[in-house]
Amino acid sequence: MFTTHSSETAKPSSEQNDCLRSRYERVRQFTDYLCQPLATEDYVIQSMPDVSPTRWHLAHTTWFFETFVLKAFCPNYRPINQQYEYLFNSYYNSIGQQFARPNRGLLSRPTVAEIKQYRHSVDQLVCGLLEDPKAMDSSRFAEVMELGIQHEQQHQELMLTDIKHVFSCNPLLPAYCPGSPSDSSKKNSDGGLTDDFTSVPGARGLVSVGDATDHFVFDNERPRHQVYLQPFRLHTRLITNAQYLQFIKDGGYQRPELWLSLGWQAVQLESWRAPLYWFEVDGTWRYFTLSGAKPIDLSQPVCHVSFFEADAYARWRGCRLPLEAEWEVIAAEQPIAGNFVESGFYQPTAFGRGAQVQQLFGDVWEWTASPYVPYPGYAPAAGALGEYNGKFMCNQFVLRGGSCVSSVSHLRATYRNFFPPDARWQFTGIRLAEDDA
Repeated sequence: MFTTHSSETAKPSSEQNDCLRSRYERVRQFTDYLCQPLATEDYVIQSMPDVSPTRWHLAHTTWFFETFVLKAFCPNYRPINQQYEYLFNSYYNSIGQQFARPNRGLLSRPTVAEIKQYRHSVDQLVCGLLEDPKAMDSSRFAEVMELGIQHEQQHQELMLTDIKHVFSCNPLLPAYCPGSPSDSSKKNSDGGLTDDFTSVPGARGLVSVGDATDHFVFDNERPRHQVYLQPFRLHTRLITNAQYLQFIKDGGYQRPELWLSLGWQAVQLESWRAPLYWFEVDGTWRYFTLSGAKPIDLSQPVCHVSFFEADAYARWRGCRLPLEAEWEVIAAEQPIAGNFVESGFYQPTAFGRGAQVQQLFGDVWEWTASPYVPYPGYAPAAGALGEYNGKFMCNQFVLRGGSCVSSVSHLRATYRNFFPPDARWQFTGIRLAEDDA
């Protein structure tokens, strides 16, 4: 669950209430906007166990508000459909059993139309609750509503990553957004073949990381605590397709000495020879994007690589991946600006020239060398919402910064994303670090 610094005593103001309703409606409408390019048939496909059908995302985010808002704050509330609690509960064991995740694509019913009606019905009830003075006088209600809004933004990102994988499995290689904006920044790029590292005074020794504000954060971003950092330097740019192609041409996927043991097993078992969505046609590399199949833009950041691939590439370069604390102390001094879902580009963009650290936010989630573990003093919240983050702190690695399909309003320097080390279908990329002797 998320926390706010003073949530036990502070009551939301009328201005905050109006903002909460506006943000709820805006986020729900944006989910509908992201579905506009889809045909009904697109909503129901599950192309692999990690991918959920678009229809399921629409239903699950609605189930979240029904379960944690309407049931909790509407007296004598009766669920719209009792079966939805089983079908659209993702992983909340405290709520009850869940329909198996790998089988979500087997459901032809409820129909897409029925799920859209479900969303409409829940929206009406939630908006009615947002007009109820008794509910709006509760700081707990505002907290859970905020969590639901942030949760929906996470699923908006998943909707795009999942439909990209679904479309990539179709031999027709359909485009989600054939008329997306062009990457106008690449004309200012040098192709990424010039390497620049920077060290930041103060980003060494005993530093503080994690959140200590009164604003929304997930519980895994707290408590704020101190860590000791050895002197280091961070690469000012993301690794580009041109740079990663050099790794491929040098036999990177055929050299076991570059890989962690589990990574090398994945290379062998999955026959990896390039990032996900790359394919060769007559000796020329192309990749699949949400705008369809295109020639690879060498100046754009490499994307859809696993932690194993990022780590192997760093080792090939004689560098390493940054620790999440190293990334955070530098990102904390940077504005949250860049290429996000609001741009409508849905693809990482090339960087411009310059010696400053660039693209810390947006474009690609950046793998770190840090395992996803609790901060010192962390404790999950009581109840079902305590399952939101804490129980996944095992066998995963932290990513930072957001991607081209993340919402700008959803990100901050302390945000900790996490995935298993072999995950590739997310918009994940590479930034290097090195020790500064």
